[in-house]
Amino acid sequence: MRETPRPRGTAGESGSELPQHRPGRAFAHTTGAPRSGTPHRSDGRPSHTPRGARQTGPLVRSGTTPPVPGRTALLLSLVSGLSALFALTTWQIASDGPLRGLDERAGRALVGHGPRWLTEFLADLGNMQVALPVLGCAVGWSLLRGRRRAPLGAVLAMAAVPLLVVPLKDWIARPGPLTESTGYYPSGHAATAAVAYGASALLLGGLVRRRAWMMPVAAVLLTAATGIGLVLRGYHWPLDVLGSWFLCGLLLVLPGVLSRSRRRSSSRTPSC
Repeated sequence: MRETPRPRGTAGESGSELPQHRPGRAFAHTTGAPRSGTPHRSDGRPSHTPRGARQTGPLVRSGTTPPVPGRTALLLSLVSGLSALFALTTWQIASDGPLRGLDERAGRALVGHGPRWLTEFLADLGNMQVALPVLGCAVGWSLLRGRRRAPLGAVLAMAAVPLLVVPLKDWIARPGPLTESTGYYPSGHAATAAVAYGASALLLGGLVRRRAWMMPVAAVLLTAATGIGLVLRGYHWPLDVLGSWFLCGLLLVLPGVLSRSRRRSSSRTPSC
C-alpha cells in the first residue's frame, strides 16, 4: 500500500506551498510570449492600458519636415512692408512731398563723386545686355537640373518689370538730375538689376548645397553697386533707385516661394 506524498514545506509553514506557474496559461499573458495551445486575448495584440494607448508624439515619417507656422506670417509681413514703402515713396514723388525735396538735395550733392570709369561700370550692371544673360544662365541650369516652377517664376518676374515700370514712368514724369526730360521714377536699370540678380540667386541657391549663402550676398552686392553707380553718375535720384528696389522685392516673392516649395518637396521625398 503506497503512501500519499505529503506536500513539501519547511518547518513552521501551516499550509501547502504556493501554486506554481503552469506553462501555457500564466506565461501566455506576458506581452510577446509565444502562443500556447489555448487562445488568449493578449497574445500578439497591443496593450489596452492607458499608458500603452497614449501616443508619445506626432507621427512623422522619415524624410518629412514639419510645417513652420511662422513662415506664412513672415511672408505676409514682408509683402506688406514692401508695399507700404513703395506706396509711400511713390506718393512723395508724385505729390512733391518733403521726401522729394530731401532726395533731390542729396542727389545733387552725390553727383560726380567717384572715378567716372568705375561709376559708369557699376551703372552698366543694370543694362539688359548684362543682367539678362546672367538670369538666362541661371534659368537654363535650373531647367537642366529638372526644375520647372522656380524658373517660370523668375521669367514672369522679369517680364513684369517693363509692364510695371514703364507706366509708372509715364504717370509720374519725374525729371532726371542732369536733364529736364521726364520718366526717371522708378529706375528701370535698378529694377532690371534687382530682379535679374535676385532671381538668379534664388535659383542657384536651391541647387548649390555648399556655400549657398554666397548667392544672395552676391545678388545684394551687385544690386547695390548698380544703384550706387546710377546715383553717382547722375542718371537717377536716390529715391528712383529705392522705389525700384521696393517694387522688385514684391516681384521676387513669386520665384522665392516657388523655390522654397520645391526645396521642401524634395526634402519630403524618402531616400532609398
